[in-house]
Amino acid sequence: MHEIAVIALEDAVALDLGIPRQVFGGVLDDSGEARYLVRLCTVDGRPVRTNAGFSANVEHDLSIVATADTVIVLPGGQARTGPFPAELRSAIVGAHDRGARIISICTGAFTVAEFGLLDGRRATTYWQRTDEFRERFPLVQLEPDVLFVEDGILSSAGVAAGLDLCLHVVRSDFGVAAANQAARRLVMAPTRPGGQAQFIERHRPADDGEQLSTVLGWAARNLDAPLSVDLLARRAVMSERTFTRRFRERTGTSPAAWIANERLAYARELLESTSLYIDEVARLSGLGSGTNLRSQFQRRFGQTPTEYRRVWVDRAS
Repeated sequence: MHEIAVIALEDAVALDLGIPRQVFGGVLDDSGEARYLVRLCTVDGRPVRTNAGFSANVEHDLSIVATADTVIVLPGGQARTGPFPAELRSAIVGAHDRGARIISICTGAFTVAEFGLLDGRRATTYWQRTDEFRERFPLVQLEPDVLFVEDGILSSAGVAAGLDLCLHVVRSDFGVAAANQAARRLVMAPTRPGGQAQFIERHRPADDGEQLSTVLGWAARNLDAPLSVDLLARRAVMSERTFTRRFRERTGTSPAAWIANERLAYARELLESTSLYIDEVARLSGLGSGTNLRSQFQRRFGQTPTEYRRVWVDRAS
């Protein structure tokens, strides 16, 4: 039986406390025996307070991590900010060093990154915490707009994306049929590919009076204009080289990538909130034609603009 140790720290996200057991707990072999043993633990084995206002009873302390095949670090307040006890570091790093599979859900990535295990690797976390994550862990190759990442260590985006990652693990361990069975039991889609984008609100740069902030704000309001690095650099009264360097320091990406992201994000807003034709959405977001919008949307989000709009129409209804 594959042993899974799930680590919860104080102020744990209540929804994610149940995800590992819900996904892995019902995966059975042909004889009806459980394939996984899922156990929840805290540093000292005491109940853990959740962000929903209640505490969850826990039967184990970190000693179960020593024999676990997979270690899952759950999100929460302490998982993101600490304090990170020495015994927690020893348990997680020790599990990694002996070859256990390490998984983080949502802001659990902060804990794993704190111990240096994500340095030089690709990873993801909850989209609202990406700026904070980049600042604290510059050696991690953060991919902020995907559902989950597997690069030696597995990490998922926020909250419900943990379901997608856990189903991916079942699929990897025991095949598509086992994962589909688990998905049916959970009444959810069997798979959303890890590269599918998180549904992220458009980031509007704050105008704090700095020249770069002012230019970012102007560009965000004029996405339908022909924006180029040269144009933005001139508006910032900088050379292209200086502008590009300071832009990357400020945003963590290149000007061209930022513009592309902003245009797609604005296109999503228009698809959600208006009934404009696809060509008009493309024009207003600076993506030119409906054909270009469809191509970029499919490549980036794994679905067409029409499919995306239908999701939001269904949600609204």
